[in-house]
Amino acid sequence: MRVVYRKYDGSLHWHHRGLLLGEDEHGVWTGCVAGSSGHKGDGPPVVWPYAFVMLFPRDGWWTAVFNAAPNDVEIYCDVSTVPRWSDGEVTMVDLDLDVIRMRGNGRVFLDDEDEFEEHRVRYAYPPDVVENARAAADRLLEAVGAGAAPFGSAAPHWLARVT
Repeated sequence: MRVVYRKYDGSLHWHHRGLLLGEDEHGVWTGCVAGSSGHKGDGPPVVWPYAFVMLFPRDGWWTAVFNAAPNDVEIYCDVSTVPRWSDGEVTMVDLDLDVIRMRGNGRVFLDDEDEFEEHRVRYAYPPDVVENARAAADRLLEAVGAGAAPFGSAAPHWLARVT
């Protein structure tokens, strides 16, 4: 299946092929084995040295990547529009804000606020998009920091299928 992130103007952002792993109460899970690759826009392939799984919630304004050890980034959440499925592809608009949890020290932080503000103006994000993006970032910071579901024990089961 294809995973396709776009920017608000419709331009191609990160995209790659992944394995459809299944669904649970949190959403749809996909995965990539170590050595998989993807592209940023029309750029050259980027090879990922570690396996990872992705979670696409059914109605959340975010997606999440759970990286296998020893990747320094344990969880990487993209604030995005709600993922949409069609013909073997999941697509969403990356809204720049990212919530990240580091492996080891467990530090959780919000990244790319400056990029969000820049793109909010450049692409003229409507007020509801701005509100939903900021609300999603706030909820993710709290949930990822607390290890609340699905950011606690949900991912290992899915990671075991690609490692």
